[in-house]
Amino acid sequence: MANSASAQPSPAPAGADGETRRDFLLYSTVAFGAVGTAMMVWPLIDSMNPAADTLALSTTEFNLSGVQEGQGVVIIWRGKPVFVRYRTQKEIDDARAVALADLIDPAKDEDRVQKDQDKYLILVGVCTHLGCIPLGSKAMETRGEYGGWFCPCHGSHYDTSGRIRKGPAPANLEVPPYTFISDTTVRIG
Repeated sequence: MANSASAQPSPAPAGADGETRRDFLLYSTVAFGAVGTAMMVWPLIDSMNPAADTLALSTTEFNLSGVQEGQGVVIIWRGKPVFVRYRTQKEIDDARAVALADLIDPAKDEDRVQKDQDKYLILVGVCTHLGCIPLGSKAMETRGEYGGWFCPCHGSHYDTSGRIRKGPAPANLEVPPYTFISDTTVRIG
């Protein structure tokens, strides 16, 4: 009988720390499942991020050194035209001499520009009436009765501060968020 008891195989001995092959397989399966789940979920999470073209349009930097006094240029930000005008001292004085009571949408010129860079006026170039693009940024374009911008579609006239002075537009041209990152470079957005 002693011989028959030694002929039976003995159970596999547990590891030194008490782990068995079954524990190893369980841990491996759980780890493999967690990695597989993460690899499946990551594309879903990543698809919620803004597209690269959207991020590229969220801000625009523009060098002002090429803009001469009295000149206006148009740049594109978020698919919209932005008017950048280097105003003459006369344009600034004319804008500041207007009584707020004479304005359809009262706003001080000082509040529409940055204090240390008030010679540069930066506006979203979309008419607040029906979304047309006013004229007045190029040298030969009509600037309207107040020397700013003129929307020929419906006859809105804006002054040298982008404020509505005459016509059906209900509000001034919008001032986008912008900062000067140097004396000659502005970041819009």
